[in-house]
Amino acid sequence: MIKADLIEKVSEAAKIPRQDAQKVVETTFQIIKDALAAGDRIELRDFGVFLVKQRVARVGRNPKTKVEAPIPARKMPVFKPGRELKQIVNTK
Repeated sequence: MIKADLIEKVSEAAKIPRQDAQKVVETTFQIIKDALAAGDRIELRDFGVFLVKQRVARVGRNPKTKVEAPIPARKMPVFKPGRELKQIVNTK
């Protein structure tokens, strides 16, 4: 499923025009992106949690040449699925 499919599903489920559904979906994604950029944690009950984790600096290696290269510390967005979402995925 791509974003266009999601917009179509929202439009059908909420019985609203496609343009309004598109605004809802894009606004929701933008709010999530802005919150993660600010370092906030987003918890959606029974669905999961979006959060930002700090990755430590480390040394990586090129598998072909075996040359080591430093990998700087960075922040990574992470999604942790909730219990209900895990159950739904595993039963269907």
